[in-house]
Amino acid sequence: MRHRNAPFGRTLCAMVTPFTSAGTLDLDGAARLAARLVAEGCDGLVLNGTTGESPTTTDAEKRELIAAVRSAVGDAVPLVAGVGTADTRHTVELTLAAEKAGADAALVVTPYYSRPQQAAVEAHFLQVADASGLPLMLYDIPGRTGTRIAPTTLIRLAAHPRVIAVKDCSYDFLGTQKVLAATDLAYYAGCDEHILPLYAVGAAGCVSTVANVVPREVAGILAAFDAGDTTLAAELQSRITPLIEALMASDLPGTVTTKALLNTLNLPSGPVRAPLLPADEKVTAELVAVLRGGPTGCLTGRPSSVRSARP
Repeated sequence: MRHRNAPFGRTLCAMVTPFTSAGTLDLDGAARLAARLVAEGCDGLVLNGTTGESPTTTDAEKRELIAAVRSAVGDAVPLVAGVGTADTRHTVELTLAAEKAGADAALVVTPYYSRPQQAAVEAHFLQVADASGLPLMLYDIPGRTGTRIAPTTLIRLAAHPRVIAVKDCSYDFLGTQKVLAATDLAYYAGCDEHILPLYAVGAAGCVSTVANVVPREVAGILAAFDAGDTTLAAELQSRITPLIEALMASDLPGTVTTKALLNTLNLPSGPVRAPLLPADEKVTAELVAVLRGGPTGCLTGRPSSVRSARP
């Protein structure tokens, strides 16, 4: 069962991009990681996002990643490809390339650094929407871009037939509810601590970074809510809260902390690319302790990823 309008699935993982020890793209690893995520509860994947180190992967690597993951998971799993840049022309090029490589939709972030006014933000998204046949998921994350997508802008953009979803990292719960009430846009929680709260007011699901590590647990939150067990859904959200805090609220980017944990679990990941630096041994040990800590830790059980980890 899908909750409300969920065009790209309900539990989407913002997948890391695995690299080899030499720092090159690990396509075999990406295929294995994607297959694991789908097998353990993710019904959609977001590739080439910030968690996937899009700022430091080439256009060719982005195309290759989409094609490799599509081959691994088949046609039934929606693939949303990150295409956002600070340059409208480049964003259009990446959107066309993603469509050709096999993506089902494009994730388009607000142009960053130049801080365009709302009219320019709207024009940027409309130009991308008109450039290809791919539906768009708009990415509202002002904490990184410096510019948000105002609720009034989102309401206008919703009139375009290919603007159909939003990844919401706005931290404006009131504004989000206004857009949900006024449009048919499918909202996806982009902040893991908001998975259940946003779902409870009508969101489509989530685009989760934490799902790289605990996909089954993230999917379980939404499944419990759909089954009418809101108490269990709240308990499951609460159980992964320590991991969310450890991965996403530290001084390190989520890509760094997530890859550190995946590496300890013998799952495809590899190093991060400069300017990012890997987590040190102390931080990695603290992350593992959070994952496994307490009588049940932050998990609903002992998933296969933990069972297969190094002793």
